[in-house]
Amino acid sequence: MKRNLPSLTGLRAFEAAARHMSFARAARELNVTPAAISQQIRQLEVGLGVKLFIRTTRSLKLSEQGQAASPFLRDGFDSLEKAARELSREDVDNTITVSVNPSFGSCWLLPRLENFRSAHPQFSIRVDARYDHCDFEKDGVDIAIREGRGTYPGLKSELLISDFVLVVCSHRLLNGKKYLKAPKELARKTLLHVDWLMEAESAPSWSRWVKFHSIDGLDVSGGLRFSLEEMAIRAAIAGMGFALVTHTFVFDDLAADRLVRALPSNYDMANEFNHYLVHPPLQENNRSKKTVLFRNWLLEEAALISPQAGGVRGKRTGQHKPIIGRSQAAS
Repeated sequence: MKRNLPSLTGLRAFEAAARHMSFARAARELNVTPAAISQQIRQLEVGLGVKLFIRTTRSLKLSEQGQAASPFLRDGFDSLEKAARELSREDVDNTITVSVNPSFGSCWLLPRLENFRSAHPQFSIRVDARYDHCDFEKDGVDIAIREGRGTYPGLKSELLISDFVLVVCSHRLLNGKKYLKAPKELARKTLLHVDWLMEAESAPSWSRWVKFHSIDGLDVSGGLRFSLEEMAIRAAIAGMGFALVTHTFVFDDLAADRLVRALPSNYDMANEFNHYLVHPPLQENNRSKKTVLFRNWLLEEAALISPQAGGVRGKRTGQHKPIIGRSQAAS
């Protein structure tokens, strides 16, 4: 059957403009000029014999015909995108894409990835570093590691690492002592702060730490501020000050003596946010099998972290079984 279709270029321009309700944003998405978008849509309107947009000097509205057609075009281009991914599936079958926040990727995942590659050289790894939630289908992500409370609607999640925060520094700042004598000694020290993206009442900040331990008379407002936890950790390693950071991110630095605890473990603080493995429900297919393989490896690596060890490797807690076919609600 012969298909009677107008210009796909024009349809694509209209779909993008209708989705953004802006010729300028559609132009940026399609990497053309707004004038080109406008021209392509006008040509489409002439070919179809209908008005798709109602244009005024200050606004842009979809016509009745444009409103009716827009959802079908969006679904159609989504299907085309999926079809294109399926056509190239053979090229990506051996690639595992993991989405992580940048600090977790740099501080915990990357130092361990070579262990997986050595054991499974047939796979390539793509690390997608971001703070926002990914679209597993559109972004081609197989599994994500997220810091939160474990509730991700429509997705499966399971606890990877329970975390806590502690005060660390370069051993040079302790002047030969094992620990500071008391938290109030921090009053004369440079504090390294992280501008956490999570809500203020839950963020593991210096102000929450002081309140948690009922430490009176200690001003923790001054010091250096960083937008990434990894940067605060690197500054602490360089001897620039004392950092309040999550144990997972400094586990390797403590083990290698690049950092030390500045205070005993009774000054640690529980973290309301932990690290979770997140992924769509798994099916019996090649993509799910590689996800399960990577998931099991992540759990084995995470089991080597002993929260009580303060940087000393724990023992493996046993092998983890694949979860294909097992129902696991997000927690």
